[in-house]
Amino acid sequence: MKKLLLFIALGAFITSCGDKKEKKEEGFEVSRTKTEEKKADEGGGVPIDLDNKGVGPIKEVTFADEIDEEMAARGEAQFNAICVACHMADQRMIGPAMAGVYERRSPEWVMNMMLNPDGMLKEDPIAKALLKEYNNAIMLNQNLTEEQARELAEYLRTL
Repeated sequence: MKKLLLFIALGAFITSCGDKKEKKEEGFEVSRTKTEEKKADEGGGVPIDLDNKGVGPIKEVTFADEIDEEMAARGEAQFNAICVACHMADQRMIGPAMAGVYERRSPEWVMNMMLNPDGMLKEDPIAKALLKEYNNAIMLNQNLTEEQARELAEYLRTL
């Protein structure tokens, strides 16, 4: 009889644990599932802000309607030489995926991040949020010229 009561008590205990309801609280929540990683790449973890021009020398960038293929080719060569250590076109790595970057950030912001990563990480709220999102992996200053940054920016339009 003792064994039967013990078995019933143990069964009741196990089934009662399965119905626990969690309280949801208002606020920011981070989850590292594959679905959430994709959302973060799309701007889900960090706000999308096309009005923010960032901190740096670039105040205005105007893209032509057509992509300048020669400029984009030079930018692709630079991307493959220096950026692929941390960035891929369609996948998160140490840094964010670059495909669709202009759907999340202004061209000025992107170029200022290339030219002035130190200043951006100190002063720009989006750059600070990305730093947290990517485990405090800092973007190193590659000492690009404005022309090189513009070529990279043109290449990013092709992704």
